[in-house]
Amino acid sequence: MATPETTRFAPSPTGALHLGHAFAALLAHAAARMTGGQFLLRMEDLDAARCSARHEAAILADLEWLGVPWDGPVRRQSEQHARYRQALEALTSQGLVYPCFCTRGDIAREIAAMASAPQGPDGPLYPGTCRLLPPAERRARLAAGITHALRLDIAGAVNALQGVRLQFEETGQGPAGESGLIAVQPGVLGDVVLGRKDLGVSYHLAVVVDDADQAVSLVTRGEDLFAAAHVQRLLQALLGLPAPRYRHHALIRDADGRRLAKRDGDQTLAALRRSGATPADIRRQLGLR
Repeated sequence: MATPETTRFAPSPTGALHLGHAFAALLAHAAARMTGGQFLLRMEDLDAARCSARHEAAILADLEWLGVPWDGPVRRQSEQHARYRQALEALTSQGLVYPCFCTRGDIAREIAAMASAPQGPDGPLYPGTCRLLPPAERRARLAAGITHALRLDIAGAVNALQGVRLQFEETGQGPAGESGLIAVQPGVLGDVVLGRKDLGVSYHLAVVVDDADQAVSLVTRGEDLFAAAHVQRLLQALLGLPAPRYRHHALIRDADGRRLAKRDGDQTLAALRRSGATPADIRRQLGLR
């Protein structure tokens, strides 16, 4: 008998669900139900300026119509700030976080001036400018109240692992066909931002805390987040959190081959429902039974 899976669907309530969201939710729901496990719902609503109760209500209605009921109460990231601060403080106490005073313009100019900027899956990475600040200058900027983000010191994090080689288990298929046990590449996204004054903490830190708190055993999401698994596995190790397995699925695209986005109004579940589509039609369109 299969081990019960705890899966989750974690949309951001910043707009309507589209076919890509439906695919992720249906896969995660099926994995839970087929094993007698749990399917959890989480709202990634840290961005108060863009998230709304109206969008959340629409998401709940879409999921109910689609036929993917969730187990237990909805978890909202906006209600978990204390947990995230605790995790951020734990990393700070290990000396693995540093303040970054760079604006986006500063970073763009720094990269443009470099002969060879570090590259990630989606383009140039943060070059580590503020990691190299002299301690006295860093203290002076903090004392002056200069706005800053908090970044993970990847090199320091690797040293903290003391030679441990991390892996994560991919049960689906990454963008380049990766599957099975994947060796973690800690620096694939560079010194990622873990905290900001306006949002509190970033996606990477919040999601590893959430998955641990909710005992998620299988994370199902699009292949565009495959690189994020490397960073999140690193954070799990640094914070002593359990590591779920991952299933990254191919992205749902439109007729022109573009990945669906919330701006694609004709592909939202609400629009399809108004046009007469049924939940069975959605499953067939996505290639699911």
